[in-house]
Amino acid sequence: MRYSPLLVRPMRDEMTEIGFTELTTSDQVQEFMDNQATEGAFVVINSVCGCAAGQARPGARMAVQNAKRPAHLVTVFAGQDLEATQKMRSYFADVPPSSPSMALFRNGELVYFVPRHRIENREAAEVAADLESAFERYFAD
Repeated sequence: MRYSPLLVRPMRDEMTEIGFTELTTSDQVQEFMDNQATEGAFVVINSVCGCAAGQARPGARMAVQNAKRPAHLVTVFAGQDLEATQKMRSYFADVPPSSPSMALFRNGELVYFVPRHRIENREAAEVAADLESAFERYFAD
């Protein structure tokens, strides 16, 4: 279901206000993955659902405060930017689609993935702690 842009805008802004770049087209995703993901990327598949509002976006907000984190923060919006989301998901095709979800890329390769089922029944601080641990593991140098 596609929601009104007026309803979705605050959900988009919640990510861009903390430094995420919004990718809204498949071409933007392709360009990003070809040119910048090799430096390290934290990708959030955003969503309008309650667990995105209560756990995913707040968890991402907390996690990116960590001194050790990927060089790039990007987001696509499932159910809104369909081609961009589909293109991003093609970079982790072996993982069943879920939204919200989060992915870490290092040297252009998927190294860590957080599907919806590891977000929806947890506190935002727990999601953030998982991400911070992954940041430490993959982006410590």
